[in-house]
Formats: sequence, structure tokens, C-alpha cells
Amino acid sequence: MKWNKYTIKTVSGAEDMISATLAELGIQGVEIEDRQPLTEEEKQQMFVDILPELPADDGTARVSFYLEPEEDNPGILARVREELENLRNFTDIGEGTILSSETEDADWINNWKQYFKQFYVDDILIIPSWEEVKEEDRDKMILHIDPGTAFGTGMHETTQLCIRQLKKYVKPGDEILDVGTGSGILSIIALKLGAGHALGTDLDPCAVPAVEDNKKANGIPEEAFSMVIGNIIDDSRVQETAGREKYDLVTANILAGVLVPLTPVVREHLKPGGIYITSGILEEKEEEVKRAVEEAGMSVVEITRQGEWVSITARK
Repeated sequence: MKWNKYTIKTVSGAEDMISATLAELGIQGVEIEDRQPLTEEEKQQMFVDILPELPADDGTARVSFYLEPEEDNPGILARVREELENLRNFTDIGEGTILSSETEDADWINNWKQYFKQFYVDDILIIPSWEEVKEEDRDKMILHIDPGTAFGTGMHETTQLCIRQLKKYVKPGDEILDVGTGSGILSIIALKLGAGHALGTDLDPCAVPAVEDNKKANGIPEEAFSMVIGNIIDDSRVQETAGREKYDLVTANILAGVLVPLTPVVREHLKPGGIYITSGILEEKEEEVKRAVEEAGMSVVEITRQGEWVSITARK
């Protein structure tokens, strides 16, 4: 099978924003090429003695995505171009042009697995479901994860920010609402930290099999983690399934553009005194999300940062 490949010419500083924007449009499997030098941590994870000579970093980058020929390619590309122009209003995205080509099916949807290796978020070991746990790690908190085609390996800064906040705020028996659950990583960690039950919501039906696989891989009982597909912002069915003033903690690792309309809805589902953990916020959007939290009648209790990303934790 052939795929249509589209490559956005941009700058390395805009890679994350463009990738996240594509994900919001329902585009999966982005591929990033740049010339940024490797960090010491990345070098250590490559398991090679001699690193290849890399060209000098010129600040440029390419973000590629793939569409099936049967999809509405012109319509999707029009939306991508519109979002690129929106991004250009507040950040440098470089050329922002899109090159098109055709590629053979090389199982690109699974090729990312060769780069997903086990790693720590503080004292939590996150390990791909296809790797074995080393003997010396068996006494640690271990999360087996396979995102499938749903978002969420734990490697991204936004997810790590949420994980650290969950470690601080989850209490035994807590009821958790995980908006945009993806692979289920945040709910599963909350349950491992002692939460009593989690409900995950997501727009992407691919989240359902991903969550089921990860529940089994981590020994999570079927009844401990439920799922509903739909948009909790405006879908009354999802809102009714979730229930009002029911949750001790709500987590939402989503972009700021979604967090702003989501936040007043979340307040209705939180118990009085409940905790709201957000992430996926770029530094320049921090004040916008903070304002949405305060206008919804919640108080900000903590703001944490990693790289260019921000997490805001609030209390109802």
C-alpha cells in the first residue's frame, strides 16, 4: 500500500507545537528530522561506542506526516495550513511550507518502537510492553506501556509533568477523571499510586484497545478503569457518564486551546476541594490557562515546568 507523505519545513523550536497541532487534527505518526545536538542523556541511551558525525545545527527541522490516498487529503491539508498560519501569529515556524511525496508502506506506524526504550520518571520505571524487566528493577514501581496508535508513552515532558503531580496529590481510594486518556498511562499510574477508580475519556477510538492492552499488562482489574469515547466539553452523554461533583482528581494533558473551554466543565465534575492537574501548556499560553482556571472559580496551587512546557495544578 502507498501513503501520501507531507513534510512541513520549519524550525527546531516549533517542532513540538506543530506535532501537537497535528495530533489535535487527528493526524498520527509524525516524524521529526532536525540537526539538534544530542544531549548527554540521549547519547547514553544510544548504546553505541562511537557516535556518527552529525552536520552542524542550522536551526531548521522537518515534521512529516502520512495520509492514506483514500482520505480527504486536500481538506486535511487545508486545515493544516490554516493551523500553521495561526501558529505563525505568535511564534516563529520558519518557512512553514508543505512538501508532498509518495511512499511505500514500510509499517511506519510501528517503526517508532525501535526508539522507545525503558526510562525513569523519578523513581517510576516506564518500560515498553515488549521489553523484559531487569532483575535489579523488580522492586521498583513499574509501568508496562504500549501506546499502540494512541498518544502516551510517558517520554514527553507534558506527561512527565503530570506524573510528578499525580505522585504528590493522589490519595488512597481517590476517584480519578482522565480527560484525553490516550494510552491510559496517567490513569494507570494513579491506580498504582492507590487511587480507587479511574474514568478515561478520549476523542480517538484507538484509545480503547490501547487502554485495554495496558490494563492487562499492568494487572489493573477491569472494573478499576473505565473508558468513554467522546468530547466531555460539549457531549452530554459523556458528561452524564462521568457524573457531577464525583472526582477527587481530574487530569488533562491537552493543549491550551482545549484546556480553556474544558476547565469550567471540569469544575462541574470535581468534588469540592478536588484537584485539577493540567499539562500540555506552552510557556506563552501559561497566563491564558491560569486565567481560565481562576475564572472557573478554582485556585492555582502550583505551577511546574519542564523544558518549554508548563503544568498548572488547581483546587476547586
